[in-house]
Amino acid sequence: MGKRMFFSTLIIAGVAAVGVAKQDELLQLVESLQKPDMTYAQPGQTDSDPSTGEGIEQPPAGGDSMQQEDESTQIAPTGSGADTDTAIDQQAEGTVGSSGEGEDVVVVSNVQDVMVVVNKRRELPADYVPSDLVQPDIPFSFEGEDPKKLVRQEVARALEELFAQAAAEQIELAGVSGYRSYARQQAIFNWNAQQQGAEVANKTSAVPGQSEHQTGLAIDVSSASVGYALEERFGETKEGKWLAENAPKFGFIIRYPKGKEEITGYSYEPWHLRYVGKKVAQEISDAGLTLEEYLGLTGTKGGKTKG
Repeated sequence: MGKRMFFSTLIIAGVAAVGVAKQDELLQLVESLQKPDMTYAQPGQTDSDPSTGEGIEQPPAGGDSMQQEDESTQIAPTGSGADTDTAIDQQAEGTVGSSGEGEDVVVVSNVQDVMVVVNKRRELPADYVPSDLVQPDIPFSFEGEDPKKLVRQEVARALEELFAQAAAEQIELAGVSGYRSYARQQAIFNWNAQQQGAEVANKTSAVPGQSEHQTGLAIDVSSASVGYALEERFGETKEGKWLAENAPKFGFIIRYPKGKEEITGYSYEPWHLRYVGKKVAQEISDAGLTLEEYLGLTGTKGGKTKG
């Protein structure tokens, strides 16, 4: 067995031990090991993806945990080149899941609306890329340029205000994952389906087109106190509690709150922020609602969802 195949086998076998944390970085590394004549960056540095020419974040020592794999690294280039990441992670190709509810899925048309609802029954067009993606001036959990640092312009300004207030109160936060393309989400979902089975993957990872990250309106946020992990325990930290209390003041909601799993269909995610504007965010937060409940899209119209 060649060295590359040997290390690839070890990495894939190791996924079961580490859970979904780092799966995206491991998946990228497996692909790299299968390609000849490659050199690799040291941990924490960036390398180049031969299929896109874009930088790939290498797994930092003790880096962020990606409990829900749809919150993981995205390396698609922005703009017209966003679909070029279809070439990545070819070993993850397989059958993409559906809503799992036996109901029709509607392709939304109000893609630019900040109130757009994306879930397992309301999905985005495969070719949709927000036209106003920018990088907010906030700390991130990793170095280098990467499309997952991007969000829509209005969201970026709100994030800068949120992070500035956090810093003023000695609350240290960092962005982990923002925009993600349809193609990248497909690779991520297929990887989960291969490792866990489609049924389990549907409970922890959004089917392509059904992830809020593609809208540019969502971002995952964590802190050094949990090693920038995307895990429920973040909600119990002082940073997580501060975020839940203060995010609505800047136009954000915790999209998948605790106790609403029957409506959202997915586990509590204290790290996943969704921008809806200050007025709506405060109303949703004050009433203890989900976005679906606020807009009357529960049950057959929008329940059991995941962005």
